[in-house]
Amino acid sequence: MVTDPKWLKVARTKLGTKEAAGSANSATILGWAKRLGTRVLGMVYNADSVPWCGVFVAYCLQDDGIEPVSIAVRATSWSTWGLSLRPERLAPGAVLVFERPGGGHVGFYVGEDATAYHVLGGNQGDAVTIARIAKDRCIARRWPAGRPVIGRPIQMAARKPISTDEA
Repeated sequence: MVTDPKWLKVARTKLGTKEAAGSANSATILGWAKRLGTRVLGMVYNADSVPWCGVFVAYCLQDDGIEPVSIAVRATSWSTWGLSLRPERLAPGAVLVFERPGGGHVGFYVGEDATAYHVLGGNQGDAVTIARIAKDRCIARRWPAGRPVIGRPIQMAARKPISTDEA
């Protein structure tokens, strides 16, 4: 989209990237982790079986010169990063943080319907996809500090089922 921030444009180019099957690892996902490094990720990251939604978000933001959160691999770390956004101020590219059993999930806002956010994220069904995630699971809506919010909330049709598996 014309008003998409650069980091969201980068994320869109990664749609369809998948984990490797079985004990193999995706060279692409491990490449993102290697570029970010252990200082950003907060750990040595050497297997795509480890949740990588935070790796994906950090990679896309860093590509636009934006400093990711410390311990980017931990999805809930993103809940205090940048600036908070009210739901009515959401715009494509906002970072959304969700709770889930056993951890959290993080991805980029691309739109919403009455009950769910449409989220472009990594590790959604073991791939980079756009998924519908229930609004009541969202614990934080964030925007990079020092960057103007461009755009507005985008209403979309609820064509897919709501995701319950982002790990």
